[in-house]
Amino acid sequence: MTPGASREDVKIADDGPVQLRVSARPVDGAANEAVLRLLAAALARPRRDLTLLRGDSARVKLIGVASE
Repeated sequence: MTPGASREDVKIADDGPVQLRVSARPVDGAANEAVLRLLAAALARPRRDLTLLRGDSARVKLIGVASE
């Protein structure tokens, strides 16, 4: 995850981690919320289905996705 990027972007590889760039700064959880919002849109899922499980203050995050 790259906070403070000039543009938002999601790269989903078949065999690697998801790479996200968000424009929000890492202040008061704004970047974490932007990551969840952007990933939810990329997965065509509602934001409420995604939860930050680990990595609240790190660039590497573990995000849970609720099953349907």
